Amino acid sequence: MRFSQAMEQALYGPEGFFVRSHPAAHFRTSAQSPLFARAIARLIDLADVALGRPQQLDVVDVGAGEGMLLSHLRPLLPDRINLLPIEIGSEIPSFTGVLLATEWLDNVPLDLAEDGRYLWDGEPVSKEDADWMTRWWPSASSTVEIGRSRDLAWTAAVGKLRAGVALAVDYGHLSGTRPSTPTVTGFRDGREVSPSFDGSTDITAHVAMDAVAAATGLPSKLISQREALHWLGLSGSRPALDLAHRDPAGYVRALAEASEVASLTDPDGLGSHFWLIQTVGCAL
Repeated sequence: MRFSQAMEQALYGPEGFFVRSHPAAHFRTSAQSPLFARAIARLIDLADVALGRPQQLDVVDVGAGEGMLLSHLRPLLPDRINLLPIEIGSEIPSFTGVLLATEWLDNVPLDLAEDGRYLWDGEPVSKEDADWMTRWWPSASSTVEIGRSRDLAWTAAVGKLRAGVALAVDYGHLSGTRPSTPTVTGFRDGREVSPSFDGSTDITAHVAMDAVAAATGLPSKLISQREALHWLGLSGSRPALDLAHRDPAGYVRALAEASEVASLTDPDGLGSHFWLIQTVGCAL
């Protein structure tokens, strides 16, 4: 059995983590934040404008989980905008609008290799995986996390987009900054733990974001979440002190919002996540 097969079973099998668990109880993601949803709503509006405000615009959330992001988005968007959650095993329909994938690609199973062989079964890597390694992870001195499966998953998802904007948000790395040790890890009960393959932990690995971006051949923008959220209007500025005298409750709300934005844009935390924005048949 290869690592990818064990990861697939541990996450999505009959007793897999995403089948029997509530992910929000085990780890925090940006998608759980109403303020993150506010920024996504602004991106959706930009896409809506770029598409000429069609009669119906679809927002497809891949790996939607418990649907927290879409539930935060619903009151922020016009009724004509259709929200569609997609989980593993569900078919993405052909659509016009916005494709969202927040921390989905890191859970797409992948294989590990050293010295041209898969780590778990010792078999030589396939020609396709070897070609991927040569282009995207040429260092022979480290364990390679072969991201070709993520490239294929993203390309297939974006291929359903007739026109619009595709956004992938994830933690990852670029050529020249590949990790020297594996990033594969687990999460359980809010803590990082050793990955377990019995379905009790989330299993995740960082994403080679530049490889994912290149796979589709589409116009791309690759920036940090910190840059993206600032661009979309989440500054995190602390409220003026005089607001505390004029509107104490409003001051407390504004202070809490500034704290939440600071967390979402922390360059050593969520703010370091990558945003890959690609366009199909339109321009932002």
